[in-house]
Amino acid sequence: MQSQSINGMSQSQSQRSPNFTFTDYRTDDFFDEMFIDGTQVRSGYAPFRQRVEQLTCTDMISRQHAAERSLMSMGITFNVYSEGEGTERIMPIDIIPRVIESAEWDRLEAGLVQRIKALNMFLEDVYNDQQILNDGVVPRDLIESSKSFLPGCMGVHPPKGIWCHITGTDLIRGDDGQFMVLEDNLRCPSGVSYMLENRELTKQTFPEVLAKTGVRPVSDYPTRLLQMLQFIADRPNPTVVVLTPGIYNSAYFEHSYLAQQMGVELVEARDLVVSGGYVKMRTTKGFQIVDVIYRRIDDTFLDPQAFNPDSMIGVPGIFDVYKKGRVALANAPGTGVADDKVIYAYVPRIIQYYLNEEPIIPNVKTYICREEEDCQYVLDNIEQLVVKEANEAGGYGMLIGPKAEKEEHELFRQKIRENPRNYIAQPTISLSRVPCLVGDRAEGRHVDLRPYILYGDGVNVIPGGLTRVALRKGSLVVNSSQGGGGKDTWVLY
Repeated sequence: MQSQSINGMSQSQSQRSPNFTFTDYRTDDFFDEMFIDGTQVRSGYAPFRQRVEQLTCTDMISRQHAAERSLMSMGITFNVYSEGEGTERIMPIDIIPRVIESAEWDRLEAGLVQRIKALNMFLEDVYNDQQILNDGVVPRDLIESSKSFLPGCMGVHPPKGIWCHITGTDLIRGDDGQFMVLEDNLRCPSGVSYMLENRELTKQTFPEVLAKTGVRPVSDYPTRLLQMLQFIADRPNPTVVVLTPGIYNSAYFEHSYLAQQMGVELVEARDLVVSGGYVKMRTTKGFQIVDVIYRRIDDTFLDPQAFNPDSMIGVPGIFDVYKKGRVALANAPGTGVADDKVIYAYVPRIIQYYLNEEPIIPNVKTYICREEEDCQYVLDNIEQLVVKEANEAGGYGMLIGPKAEKEEHELFRQKIRENPRNYIAQPTISLSRVPCLVGDRAEGRHVDLRPYILYGDGVNVIPGGLTRVALRKGSLVVNSSQGGGGKDTWVLY
């Protein structure tokens, strides 16, 4: 009955359609996550292929359309900002999942735990003793010139010594299939609601194959998130809230979704006030002390008294309450310095410094434009490189050299000369591909992976994450704001 309701097609209609097949699928010399050498299916995908090739092309198209209708009916949208105007769109989904086998995931999990522990130690050090700067492992001027370094956090010790409570680390595979870290997101990483809803849609779309394949669950993420937030409070039965900038924020759906799933209040700045040395929430029964705030507001907008005086979405005085240990903030203010794209290049050294270990997951080769030799190399070879601004996200402030015009090359050369500190460059990597449903056939599209890591009573990596896919043929940009979409990620037992 499940497949009939998703198909929406009569038996006679389905019989007139040919079976869906991967026979004509082309890997095009990219690393393909489903096929080896374009013919042999990887073992983790075998049950999925067996089931899907029993379906007709009409069945597959109908299931794809049903998933898209579900996204729209559930209101799973995001905003794209263009020339000052916001356009609301559904988050595109492709129903063919991405599969990661157990042994490979175990290695990724160990590497992510290692990385988060080292970055947390780095943040504690940078805002207190600064030993890593004194030892010259990370240049002092690099930290002090970072837009995300907050001098006001000097001397701060967040509850339980945890700075980066929620992290979304972006991973990619290159030609050899090896996973690499592309960047770290330690401020307000987004996208976890899409991970959760993609799984729900897969349960509806391929219930039988999901059950038979042995896929690790992700649906308990809101429970784990709430447990982590409660852990960092300084008293039992704490009051937890999610602080959002409001309905016009691009990730507002996610803010409201997570608050609802955790069973906590979703609040805006106008719902909170600092009174009597505590942060309090307005309720119908009067003011209530708030113990933990999962804030989805950037650092400098959090408190107009401490940071940006023009902020209309912050809570005046909240930072002073935080410094006194009377409210916990997740993530802690100041974490952004650790996901500055220039600091990223030093993370292997940071891991070695604090843990005396080699990184389990390597970085992508990175050229630091503030270093003279690297800068000259980038200027001379910009046509072959990807150039990124240090603090931009969402695919903005980026040049993909091989796909850019000569005028864009010259523009970025000029920008680098004027402010080398603000730029890094990396080789153009042919991201791995996963089959996607394009019309009535499968075609390869490039993907990355954003696993989510919670740091509370230990470091907890959610088994999967958001697979972002570049839906435009040949595109390497997976960001939803740049035409990308999502896939469900199956991590096998």
